Amino acid sequence: METQCIPEQMVFQQLGRREVIGRFDGGMISSDAGGMLLREVERGCGILKRFAGCFRDYRDSQRTEHSLKTLISQRVYGIALGYEDLNDHDSLRHDVMMGVLCEKSDPSGAERVRKRDQGKAIAGKSTLNRLELTPEDANEKSRYKKIVAHGEQIDDLMVDVYIQTQPTAPQEVVLDVDATDDILYGKQEGRFFHGYYGDYCYLPLYIFCGEYLLCARLRVASEDPASGVRQELERIVGKLRAVWPEVRIIVRGDSGFCRDEIMSYCEHNEKVDYVLGLAKNDRLNKEIEAEMAQAQQLHKATEQPARVFKDFRYRTRHSWSCERRVVGKAEYLAKGENPRFIVTSIASEEKEARTLYEDFYCARGDMENRIKEQQLGLFADRTSTAWMRSNQLRLYFSSFAYIMIQRLRQLGLQGTELAQAQCDTIRLKLFKIGAQIEVTVRKVWISFSESYPYLSLFQRVFARLQHIPSGG
Repeated sequence: METQCIPEQMVFQQLGRREVIGRFDGGMISSDAGGMLLREVERGCGILKRFAGCFRDYRDSQRTEHSLKTLISQRVYGIALGYEDLNDHDSLRHDVMMGVLCEKSDPSGAERVRKRDQGKAIAGKSTLNRLELTPEDANEKSRYKKIVAHGEQIDDLMVDVYIQTQPTAPQEVVLDVDATDDILYGKQEGRFFHGYYGDYCYLPLYIFCGEYLLCARLRVASEDPASGVRQELERIVGKLRAVWPEVRIIVRGDSGFCRDEIMSYCEHNEKVDYVLGLAKNDRLNKEIEAEMAQAQQLHKATEQPARVFKDFRYRTRHSWSCERRVVGKAEYLAKGENPRFIVTSIASEEKEARTLYEDFYCARGDMENRIKEQQLGLFADRTSTAWMRSNQLRLYFSSFAYIMIQRLRQLGLQGTELAQAQCDTIRLKLFKIGAQIEVTVRKVWISFSESYPYLSLFQRVFARLQHIPSGG
């Protein structure tokens, strides 16, 4: 079989009479120069510095070239810039821009100790792999893997970052709870076949407050969708209340989280309410029979979807500890009946049925977009190591890549055309900029592409980030 190799020179289709020749010999050129905006976010907010503080480094400092902060930053920036695999970092080691982002004093790597490492400012895949695979009980006597992640501290940091972004105490905080499938393709620890998704997967739990990510917990798919939710709520609510004692908190989720344990927790805590989806059954459908007949008549008269709401009290025969308020939506569409229900602790005097369902409950759909951002744009589903612990760490790296971009969106993009853009769009339009880089004794010159189409937007965002107060 003919040996495949990469040619030093590529001959493309001619341009008229001219030959078109391509070579990878441009020198210090990066395609990720826009990542400097994320560096400005870090300068003002210190998110990655605090993230690195959630790890314990047992390495010998005298024999270490890459600091813990450098390794953490490299992993998070890599994900934010679109590099999902550790293998990518063996090539990114040559990218001077990555050296600048990771705060390397020698961003070109020209002064590395070993000759074979010169020209490679940052860590390779093997070093990053050891970072991810370090077991919880590692210490200074461990042979290779000596950087231990403390998950509880990372969990708390997510909430702390949200709290510190709020200039004043909010009157109300809505915690959106949801789970999704994370399909597995190997024999990972905790692998389980989920009947609903029809595949082997994990079942990660997410909790958001608007755009802010407060929890990303990897779970096995054999558990109930609501497994562990009460414990997460207790932790998050406790931290919020420690700072804002009077804030009202509302838990919002679909029917997978309609569990007596969660509702009772909310009911026994002052100023904690819930609005949860409720799976339909024969008793509930019978309760809104009259409303459904009315909706059907409206549909026949207008040939448009029709909705009629009913507010009533309801209790399950066995699983609920008390009677609760339920809102039923009797909807009739061209394809027929479409009944839906929610259960809530919010009184009808405060929010009437239609408003509660259409304006409040349905707004939870935006959280699904946030989850898609992480999974599709930031590779949160790249959980291909053999162990749950290291896959959870990968989920943390993805989560902090999201947090960094979300802070950029909030601090630099408000009022611009990208104010509501998703992470992959921001990456394409703001981060992926070609630039030539020159490193001198006193300066790092970044010569951005003159044909960059979003120049005015980039300069506007940069100017805003320059005015971030310390602490973000």
